[in-house]
Amino acid sequence: MIFLIKLTAIVIAFISHHHEAIAATLSPYSSAVAPVYKHTDAAKPLYSIQIMTTYVNSTYEHANFLIDLDAPFIWHDCILLWNTFADTCPANTLCTYPVSCEEYQCTDVRTTYSYQNPSCPPVNNGSTLPGWGYCTCPVNVVDPITGTCGNALLDYDEFTLSTSNGKNVLSDFYGAYPNAACAPSSSFQSFPANVSGVMALSTSPYAFPAYLNEPLTRVMALCLPSTLSAPGVFFYGNSSYHLLPQSDVDIRSFLSYTPLINHPDSFRYYIGLNSIVIKTRSIDIPVNTTTKLSTIEPYTTLRTDIYSRVVRRFSLVTKRIPPANPVAPFGLCFNASVNGLRVPDIELNLQNGKKWSISTANSIKQVTKDVACLTFVDGGATSEPAIVIGTSQFEDNFLVFDLENSLFGFSSSLLRKKTSCANFNFTLTN
Repeated sequence: MIFLIKLTAIVIAFISHHHEAIAATLSPYSSAVAPVYKHTDAAKPLYSIQIMTTYVNSTYEHANFLIDLDAPFIWHDCILLWNTFADTCPANTLCTYPVSCEEYQCTDVRTTYSYQNPSCPPVNNGSTLPGWGYCTCPVNVVDPITGTCGNALLDYDEFTLSTSNGKNVLSDFYGAYPNAACAPSSSFQSFPANVSGVMALSTSPYAFPAYLNEPLTRVMALCLPSTLSAPGVFFYGNSSYHLLPQSDVDIRSFLSYTPLINHPDSFRYYIGLNSIVIKTRSIDIPVNTTTKLSTIEPYTTLRTDIYSRVVRRFSLVTKRIPPANPVAPFGLCFNASVNGLRVPDIELNLQNGKKWSISTANSIKQVTKDVACLTFVDGGATSEPAIVIGTSQFEDNFLVFDLENSLFGFSSSLLRKKTSCANFNFTLTN
């Protein structure tokens, strides 16, 4: 009996030690995290993610990149140096290492994963850099704000993100090493102030998520703020997600999911939309209608045949609210001097029966002191995709792109849960 007791104690001690050894090798973080900022000083409201780009004088430099769910690769304001250690990098400039025109990444990006735009001319091999015997790799880029084509040089970059346990920022860092592209500073004149790059968050193998690997799971979460005064949050990794003041509540408990739909030759995000419901009346969507998710378009855009039915129904259920003359680009506006302007939810009935509720905060925009408008706009009779869900409908909604299982998660308005996208605790904890 004594022998059995001793043997049991030895086994338990061994198991305990083994578990402690495993725990010691496990990563203390479950996600990478970065702040997301709203900008209103460009032609339309836009959002950026702040990334650490280089390590100078014992601190990380930061840069803001425009969030683009369509872009095939990252491009930003930087210059190329053959030897980033020996060559001198100008002050306040980010310097990176070039991709040669002879490397496979160059051919791959140009032929398969480049921007598709008829205004972009064919690209040729670039000139050699001083002290380097190989040619550079020019690639086309497209300004997501103006749609104009530009030129950039493919490079090897190094970006750094903070890590998180889903509740706080941790002291560890997470490094990513993407092939991005350097563009001249003049390429960003249409961008908001202090935004100097495009952060590709598409499904392209050269977009940012493709470079965020183990120990992180291929799950991307995005929470766009509605305010300029505090940032929203970007997560990468299948962690729990927590927002103040309810820091013990996992935001995943609020989410519904619908399949992401793959389209050939596209790295954008699409979902299936069956109907739009306004106060119990269903507006059916034609079969095979494509619905794209966009962080560049500020308002949900509907093809004219769909838009006209939505506006007709919305006008009917809001007929007691005094109308106002439309303000472009909106087609339906109201007298905002009415106390407590509230309108019915707009429900998006998705492919698998889930419902995404668009509340007043996401469907109505205060245009002037006296005028508020419906943020669904007419995209024209032949617009393709027929439906583009824009950022007005994203703000203060927690969105998850589960790339592992090809699912899109959405919370509907967090304001109804007594929190918002600006409520992540960015306080550093050990």
